[in-house]
Amino acid sequence: MKNRNPLLGFVIAGILAAGADCASALTISRLTPPSQLFATNGATSSPMISRFIQGQRFDLQATVRPDAGKTITSVEFKIDGVSVGVANAAPAAGVKTSLVSATAITATAPGSVSASVRGYSNLVAGVRTLTAEATQSDGTKVTATGSFEIVGITQAGRKVKNVIIMLGDGMGASHRTAARIVQNGYAQGKANKKLAMDSFTNTAMIMTASLDTQVTDSAPGMANYVTGNKANSGQEGVWPDDTSDAFDGPRMEYMSEFLARTQGKKLGIVTTADVFDATPAANAIHTSNRGNGTGIVDQFLDDSLRTNLTVLMGGGRKWFLPSGTTFGNGFGGTSFTGSARATGSDYTLSADIQAGWNAAAGAIDTSRNLIADFQTAGWTYAADHTALANAGTPAKLLGLFSLSNMNIAKDKMDGRRGVFPTTSATTTIVQDYGFPDQPMLDEMSTKALQVLDANSPNGFVLMVEGASIDKQAHEMDSTRFMVDTIEFDKAVQKAKDYVDGTGDFAGHAHPDTLVYVTADHECAGAAIIGASKKTDAALQTEIATSGNTVSAVAATLGQPLLRNNVVGTYAEAGFPKYTIAADGYPEAWDPDNKLLIGYGANADRYEDFRTRPYPSNDSQQPGNSVAPLNAYPRNNVGDTSMSSSRPYQLSDGYFITGQVPGTQAVHTGGDIPLTAYGRGAGELGGTIDNTDVFFAVMKAVVGGTTK
Repeated sequence: MKNRNPLLGFVIAGILAAGADCASALTISRLTPPSQLFATNGATSSPMISRFIQGQRFDLQATVRPDAGKTITSVEFKIDGVSVGVANAAPAAGVKTSLVSATAITATAPGSVSASVRGYSNLVAGVRTLTAEATQSDGTKVTATGSFEIVGITQAGRKVKNVIIMLGDGMGASHRTAARIVQNGYAQGKANKKLAMDSFTNTAMIMTASLDTQVTDSAPGMANYVTGNKANSGQEGVWPDDTSDAFDGPRMEYMSEFLARTQGKKLGIVTTADVFDATPAANAIHTSNRGNGTGIVDQFLDDSLRTNLTVLMGGGRKWFLPSGTTFGNGFGGTSFTGSARATGSDYTLSADIQAGWNAAAGAIDTSRNLIADFQTAGWTYAADHTALANAGTPAKLLGLFSLSNMNIAKDKMDGRRGVFPTTSATTTIVQDYGFPDQPMLDEMSTKALQVLDANSPNGFVLMVEGASIDKQAHEMDSTRFMVDTIEFDKAVQKAKDYVDGTGDFAGHAHPDTLVYVTADHECAGAAIIGASKKTDAALQTEIATSGNTVSAVAATLGQPLLRNNVVGTYAEAGFPKYTIAADGYPEAWDPDNKLLIGYGANADRYEDFRTRPYPSNDSQQPGNSVAPLNAYPRNNVGDTSMSSSRPYQLSDGYFITGQVPGTQAVHTGGDIPLTAYGRGAGELGGTIDNTDVFFAVMKAVVGGTTK
């Protein structure tokens, strides 16, 4: 009999399918490395998600959910039908496989397990098929199939010996352009001079998405460049998994690890952030939680023989001091705990990871004096700029110049110039933070290159981060992000000098070095909107007379007088002119007719177009709750703790409604520029994914290049 209702068949099929699911929950719910073949249940394998160069190590892993009342007894992994490991027991010494509880999901999926084969590698180029077959306690089996690609490298041309990655965190095209305008100026429509990063010979546009989102954070944003693979938000050197441990995620091998293992290259990491922060850590550390600072910094030392880490510089002393260490800034008169070491952010590694990766076991130890341990291991320690300058070229160098993030370039320069933030202030900002003798990023970069050059006969990988381009764009602090971009570009010049044999490296060229400048993402949707129509004196008068006053008509239309009377666009913007002092930075942060920046991804804020006397309070600083840092402004228009008597509130000027919730601007998903210089620069061009950069660079390092 013909079915009169064509929908009835679909309904019956759905009921039968639901019944089948209820009867049999046995399934492989996650297969790692990630692949479209698995995600689409075999419908397609495009695009190819996971790729590796020949011999690059990575973990194989599967999450298996059993039928109710049953257990999983084993999981076998096969590559192209050939078994590469059977996981059937808890981690054991010397064994690279393991079967453990998938603790993150067992509350909703009892009995779920995570099965792993650690440190796998493959030398055969081409697309490989990964199959996992799980066996349940009643003998029932389930399989899942994915794929990955082994990218072949051919020998051609001369090899790159050294790789220098210059990472301007959050630095989009507008951040670069703004720094060029401020630093070099324009004459009749032409830049008087390019930035160092502008002078590089090759350019690409980079797509920055991470594994789980179009708009990435810094952890995968950096890691994608140096693993060739996508990672989830907040994760460094691992793929997502279904366990609760922040340090047991399935790993992929970093560029630095691979080149240390196969070529004996050294690693250097330099940042103006806390060294535990996402970008520096995402060059050597494997964790699913970028916030676990104790374990992150411990891994820097514990695995330094595996990564060949030779230089580590930045902020972050709070993670290296034993728990309970007190610190006094000398101005507020209040001591505070300067250590952030904590049990919850420390690490130990299971036996299978130790076996598969030759990794240190780790230990939960909040009383560890990590600075002393670095020194015992042969590292020279520099606590400030003076010590750094006097350090010479030791075999290994650790520099920790603040408790957490280093101060912003503008504030470091004001400290060197002896400029106070307000006329009533008696201390500089760097004095308030307790670290008045901090190096600039170009000084750190020069020292890093000198140490690595002296100690790396087989070459090195150096990552240098200008961290507060991002941090100050988040705060919508235009002057500070622009000055940090200038500081970063001065460090880029040092890398270029190293290649060319000029400047501090005069007479000693290194043409076998590849330098590339890029960003992990754009931050804040920064846009160059024009320039002030006012002299600075007139602007201050305008702020005093109309900054918080809106006419009846303007209120109806939402047009603050301050904005309308100050912002010059198109022809009214002209060409802002900044006078550069002998120290290489603008003489005045607020010159007449200054450059003005708008934001497309901003939170609620106030704007008066002048440089904020004080930076926003840095919540990562251990002493931010005691004087004088407790009086620093929070970038929150609803912050009722801000007393009207404080001279440096952020509620000056006119109110701008944000595009995003919260108190900070956010990252955006737009493509960002990459510029490259030196041997192999020609391998980088076009519009490419951030993971493509890894393969282009590794081709030049491992196989050689004629470009």
